[in-house]
Amino acid sequence: MASANTSELSTPAPRRQASLLSRFWAWEGSGVLVALVALTAALTLATDNFLSAYNVSVVLRQAAFVGLVALGQTLVLLVGGIDLSVGAAAGLSSIVGAIALTQWGIHPYLIIPFTMFFGFALGALNGVFVAGLRLNPFIVTLATWEIFAGLTLVITKGYPIRPLGDQFGIFGKGEIWGIPVPVIIFFASAIFLIWMLRQTRFGRNIFAVGGNRDAAILAGIRVRLVEFTAFGMAGMFAALAGILFASRMDAGQPSVGEGWLMGAITAAILGGTSLRGGQGSIVGTVLGALLLAVLGNGTVLLNVSGFWQRVIVGGVVLVAVLVDLLRRKD
Repeated sequence: MASANTSELSTPAPRRQASLLSRFWAWEGSGVLVALVALTAALTLATDNFLSAYNVSVVLRQAAFVGLVALGQTLVLLVGGIDLSVGAAAGLSSIVGAIALTQWGIHPYLIIPFTMFFGFALGALNGVFVAGLRLNPFIVTLATWEIFAGLTLVITKGYPIRPLGDQFGIFGKGEIWGIPVPVIIFFASAIFLIWMLRQTRFGRNIFAVGGNRDAAILAGIRVRLVEFTAFGMAGMFAALAGILFASRMDAGQPSVGEGWLMGAITAAILGGTSLRGGQGSIVGTVLGALLLAVLGNGTVLLNVSGFWQRVIVGGVVLVAVLVDLLRRKD
């Protein structure tokens, strides 16, 4: 035992440091974490109120809504698919939830689980076509994106559904110990998914299916069920984001979720989730959502034109893809 300890102590410090750095670099979320820290430091120096309690709360709220959608998108990407309909699913689910609250008499505390169930059904529809019928997920979800968005306009005729009431408003506007409720729900959802992916058979099967679908079939994994469930959960988390946003706005808005698709995919990619499936992490996606929120907030504080925000986000995505490519070559 003594000789083992002596051997560890005799390992040169530079070598140990190099080993730690190599492990950090190998982690999917390393790049986005470095970028988040650097951007936070830069904005802290460049502005007077970036780290104020109010602004931090604003950043976290912005990250929570897109982040919830990104969590579901990560599951779909991990199994080797993609879901372009999540933004429209969020909008349609929020409208149905608002109608259930204002017209069907469902109790405000039951609206969240009701809407999540409805969102799962929307995602499951994608799963039927992709997993069951083996259709291309890009084409399927592009079509359902149009269907969900169209149904939202058919139901609402373009008008918001309001008011939703103060009792329901606590889910979007309330705070617990100074932390916004949507932020708590976002991080609680992320923790649940981290546990699911690491500690459950279903979570391990997600990585197996995305890594090598044929090998997963030979291993006896119910591949179609895994894919179906991943798409259903993507719809569920999109619906959760949509109804929380409706709660915050005190209205079911037909436009909810229109800009969330790009943000959700970007957050997942920034966090190291591969578009080819089988590689990624929920922690990385959370960091990606935070980075996008900080980036958007920083452009506002620095009076950068909103038009340039899209250019900046697109550039960040390209850099993230290049970093992912370099990491794979290593």
